[in-house]
Amino acid sequence: MAKESKYRFLDKIDNPDDLKKISETDLPVVCEELRDFIIDSLSCNPGHFGSSLGVVELTVALHYVFNSPYDKIIWDVGHQAYGHKILTGRRNQFHTNRKFKGLSGFPNIFESEYDAFGVGHSSTSISAGLGMATAAKMNGNSDQQVVAVIGDGSMTAGMAFEALNNMSVQKTNMLVVLNDNNMAIDPNVGGFSEYLVDIATSHTYNKLREEAIKALKKLKLAGPRSKETVTKMNNSLKNLLTKQTNIFEGLNIRYFGPVDGHDIGRLTRVLNDLKDIEGPKILHIITKKGKGFKPAEENQTSWHAVGANFDKITGEIAKPDSPPAPRPPKFQDVFGNTIVELAEKNDKIIGITPAMPSGCSLNIMMEKMPERAFDVGIAEQHAVTFSAGLAIAGYTPFCNIYSSFMQRSYDQVLHDVALQNLNVVFCLDRGGLVGADGATHHGAYDLSYMRNIPNMVVSAPMDEEELRHLMYTAQLPNQGPFSIRYPRGLGSLVDWQRPMKEIKIGTGRKLKEGSDLAIITIGAIGVKTKYAIQKIEEEGHSVAHYDIRFVKPLDETLLHEVFNNHDKIMTIEDGTIVGGMGSAVLEFMADHGYCAKVKRLGIPDEFIEHGSQTELYGLCGFDKEGIVKSALELLS
Repeated sequence: MAKESKYRFLDKIDNPDDLKKISETDLPVVCEELRDFIIDSLSCNPGHFGSSLGVVELTVALHYVFNSPYDKIIWDVGHQAYGHKILTGRRNQFHTNRKFKGLSGFPNIFESEYDAFGVGHSSTSISAGLGMATAAKMNGNSDQQVVAVIGDGSMTAGMAFEALNNMSVQKTNMLVVLNDNNMAIDPNVGGFSEYLVDIATSHTYNKLREEAIKALKKLKLAGPRSKETVTKMNNSLKNLLTKQTNIFEGLNIRYFGPVDGHDIGRLTRVLNDLKDIEGPKILHIITKKGKGFKPAEENQTSWHAVGANFDKITGEIAKPDSPPAPRPPKFQDVFGNTIVELAEKNDKIIGITPAMPSGCSLNIMMEKMPERAFDVGIAEQHAVTFSAGLAIAGYTPFCNIYSSFMQRSYDQVLHDVALQNLNVVFCLDRGGLVGADGATHHGAYDLSYMRNIPNMVVSAPMDEEELRHLMYTAQLPNQGPFSIRYPRGLGSLVDWQRPMKEIKIGTGRKLKEGSDLAIITIGAIGVKTKYAIQKIEEEGHSVAHYDIRFVKPLDETLLHEVFNNHDKIMTIEDGTIVGGMGSAVLEFMADHGYCAKVKRLGIPDEFIEHGSQTELYGLCGFDKEGIVKSALELLS
């Protein structure tokens, strides 16, 4: 006997065409079922949570009105798109979301034809959509619609404004849906966020606007002879009501809204109307992040992404069967507490983050020293040059940006910081393989891209104690541009009473003597390597272990020791194999005329998929077993 379906409609929706067969009056039920499915799924397979709940009605409306995949729907940021995935043929696979070999947590063009553009970072949708809309115009596809859904703080980035500026003159047929929930991961900051609130809450603006629309509708009843008068009045009222108060209309982009983003009936009607309006346009909708799940509505930051299973009724996080053993602090928490400790002694220290205060733990400083810690919004380029301005005025900014997000501000690091040799400290969180967020978030490239920059110090602590020492070193006078990268997650216990000390720049350390093989590591991968070395030595080999600590400048004294005493050498790094620490060691070997067998382990020259960190270390060959296997092959 077939199992009775839990859902009246959702189990029958395998693509948007199935959705379109449902009566518009039943769409509220579809939304309820979709929201319940997301909550049910994530309660036992954690992932990004609040954002997708907030756009359930919008997701249903978009796929009900538009003809995807012919019409292009771009989600920005990508973690809004769970409902989109469920409605576009991936419902039965959704339990694999963010798991190794399963669905990506973000739209992915290689996963589905309905994913119009790959989006893991933010603020790219309007630019990409404008490109697609321009291509449609050039190809003569005048009926093709392009919709960019931008939300969760993405409109605060400079790239979004660059695209709007260009969109205003392109005159292509494109719709931007501004999903305004006043949140990124943490609450949105800045003047633009406040401006959107003003539009949404201004009784005068909205009352005048509604009255003007009603008046124009009545005037249009007067017949064709009054058309010219109506047009003139319409333009005058538009100028009065919008150009002076609405930035989008000031850019000649037609603005509609604000609209309740949880009113599915209104949304479908508005979107249907907008399909028939040519040219660039913006629909401003107001939503609540976490909508439909009370704990997520009340604590939107904590429920942005859920890290553990939870009770889908109460929201209570599942507890382990037995009390957990004492756990070391996360690297980011050590950063957050250490910068406060340093700032209490050095009044020139400033903290900066682009919209990640809770993620990088700068929120600790923001609470204790609010006048000296800044969240600049999703604006990595601005964060770097803002830091440069502080540095040139004599301050020591600690600019904390996730490794993969720092890629977005590479020119600013080069042009605004390094070229002027300014003492900006870049704390690159999430260095290496980050796990379930996948290729868009892996911090694979920072050792290589920072190493290329003149004047830059490039370092990576093996553990949290070393992180504290490097942060102390970086804030000393005249250190110049200084990069410290560290991974996501846990390391070792910290003795908070132990005083921080200066580490001489460009010095590594020998952790263990050995004669048969020398292993050189950089960063936290060195801790994992210790356990692999134990296994290698159980096989009868003597292994030396060096923590090089700095990729730039290299510890040449240490490397001369390595090459003078070993002819078999292995380098291990949680970063790309191309241009990283292993490459630097090979360059040193060639430059100084040494001859040795060198085996490099690191992230291959390819984009690594999502999965647990353990699975991905194994995939890349530098988990414990992979290190042992490579070492024994080198020693054979």
